[in-house]
Amino acid sequence: MNKKGCSKIQNNKLNTYDWLCDVPDAANATDYVEIQFKNTRKGYYLNSSKIPLEKGDLVAVEASPGHDIGTVTLTGKLVLLQMKKNNVRTGEGYEPKKVYRKAKPTDIEKYEEAKAKEHATMIRSRQIAADLGLNMKIGDVEYQGDGNKAIFYYIADERVDFRQLIKVLAEAFRVRIEMKQIGARQEAGRIGGIGPCGRELCCSSWMTSFVSVATGAARYQDISMNPQKLAGQCAKLKCCINYEVDAYVEAQKRLPSREVVLETKDNTYYHFKTDIFKREITYSTDKSFAANLVTIPASRAFDVINMNKKGIKPVTLEADTKPQPPKRDAQDILGQDSVTRFDSSLKKKKKKRSGNKENNGNNKDKQPKEAATTNPINEGSKKPSNGEKGNGNNGNENKNGKGNGNKNGNRNRNNGNRENNNRERENRENNRENNRNKPRPNRVNNDKQPNNDKPQQQAKPAAKPDSKPESKPDTKPEA
Repeated sequence: MNKKGCSKIQNNKLNTYDWLCDVPDAANATDYVEIQFKNTRKGYYLNSSKIPLEKGDLVAVEASPGHDIGTVTLTGKLVLLQMKKNNVRTGEGYEPKKVYRKAKPTDIEKYEEAKAKEHATMIRSRQIAADLGLNMKIGDVEYQGDGNKAIFYYIADERVDFRQLIKVLAEAFRVRIEMKQIGARQEAGRIGGIGPCGRELCCSSWMTSFVSVATGAARYQDISMNPQKLAGQCAKLKCCINYEVDAYVEAQKRLPSREVVLETKDNTYYHFKTDIFKREITYSTDKSFAANLVTIPASRAFDVINMNKKGIKPVTLEADTKPQPPKRDAQDILGQDSVTRFDSSLKKKKKKRSGNKENNGNNKDKQPKEAATTNPINEGSKKPSNGEKGNGNNGNENKNGKGNGNKNGNRNRNNGNRENNNRERENRENNRENNRNKPRPNRVNNDKQPNNDKPQQQAKPAAKPDSKPESKPDTKPEA
């Protein structure tokens, strides 16, 4: 333990932080010192012989009978404040017990031997109490420092006559017996454990004074009146129920009474539940169960109560309430932008890519047709297929090419893609240059008209490119 201030190891729930340790002459303000024993027991003793004591020293103090061994936990001016807090009387008729000396090695050996017998003594005493048929439970045993006295801590729901038990225990252990009754909360603090909150029990970590807990504290906080949830490990109501009850009581004063009934033109509403922190009240049309629940703010409830006092009944409880946008608890560091703020730009990029692919496909379709028109020999050797014109193939191809170009231009104008329009214009200029530079092909007429019933035969290619085939008048294709 640290000589000044609080101890470095906070494993003692009765440890007190000496916030006056740096004040000049605070250590010599009084001769009283605070001594701590086992099982959260403290006492205040007078250092009449002016022994220089510091926090953490083992000392031998006065007891009845003999002496006891304890640890110094507080010295100086703060001891007087602690004595006032714990109602320790020091006037006439109340002689304080004294500090004998600092503990010697022989004193410490006896003290350790006495502590080693405590657990076995507790088990044996429980068996003796059960044999005598006493309705009690011995929770702990504490031996005095010199081993001449033992304190038995027990729990009992009713008054117990343990006179026979004291005689049996004195004969069995050859020590002076003292019985002390404790409550279930004190027993839980001595045993220790983990609470439903996941932390160490308050009674075993820091609580020293226990205040009674009433069920009204749970009602103020709208806690479910379930005994299994309200009770702690000591089978009593949880001490933590009292922690926030004052805040709930103050908040309830700023809300309408639960006994007030709200009346409208359609129904009569009764109080169902209250959200104190949101200041929202839920009303039901039936007292016994939830029916047609309506949640309104406290301000609206006060308005309806005032209207009912004047004899006015509103149409509905929510008539004058306006839906408010939900408040965001946390702010977005990126400027409160939506997560999908980039989706629109991605869609535009996809449209551009799809438009480029269509234009590339149309240009590829044009290229073989244009190449076919540049070779007059191949054109003359081919026969028209079913449903095609026998004459004017090149003109139709050019027209089709222009029509495809116009369609592609319309698509590009609809998409609003400037890059595709520029590419289309370049393709058109290239087509025009090719049409100007290429020689005009000779028209080829077949001797026979196409017959749909018979399979067509390919015509033999002309022997010389300069020979001219016989010309026949053009025939119009069937509609």
